[in-house]
Amino acid sequence: MGKTILVVDDEPRYLRLIEANLVTEGYMVLKATNGQEAVDIVAEKHPDLVLLDLMMPILDGFEACERIREFSNIPIIVVTARGNENDRVRGLDLGADDYIVKPFSATELLARVRAVLRRAQTSGGAYQQAIFSHGNLRIDFARAEVFREDRIVYLSATEYRLLLQFAHNIGSVLTSEQLLIDVWGPEYRDDKEILWVSISRLRQKLETDPKNPQHIVTRSGLGYTMPPA
Repeated sequence: MGKTILVVDDEPRYLRLIEANLVTEGYMVLKATNGQEAVDIVAEKHPDLVLLDLMMPILDGFEACERIREFSNIPIIVVTARGNENDRVRGLDLGADDYIVKPFSATELLARVRAVLRRAQTSGGAYQQAIFSHGNLRIDFARAEVFREDRIVYLSATEYRLLLQFAHNIGSVLTSEQLLIDVWGPEYRDDKEILWVSISRLRQKLETDPKNPQHIVTRSGLGYTMPPA
């Protein structure tokens, strides 16, 4: 069976052009016209590769790429008219595997697709579960939504990124310095107070008893951990 490729673009002419070239080469094609739709399709249908435009409604390509990388290592090729160096660097930093600037030739596109798929063949295990559960806590990575006892919990962007550090490293002890660098950036590595406040806020929102936390537990002298459920 041929590989399935998700093409994400809000311009119908590019969707038709890319689909036609891929189908001619034997690929199966899924289509999306905004970033959130793309994230949902990746979570539900597990295509083999994503061709992702940047300038789209609802979620732009950068946001969609970042969201997908929270639960999947699926190969992503950014296909966009934005060819400046800053956009290239940002796209690659967020986890894109390659970057093609419009306009492009069908030959170039297909060559890039073949190359990225070849590299992906040896990686394996591209998908984690798109829904993460820990006791009465549930995270929908695809939609960046958090629930406690099936009620949605509204987190700030920073609180959500902090929670993801624990969910992606369940059972590991994360030091304060590590959390500050990964969530806020290296310039915050010594700002323990901002971490303490954020951990406290998360516990107020997520824990049944914030003074006896079950999801984010302090390891005295070491850091914090989300214990295996």
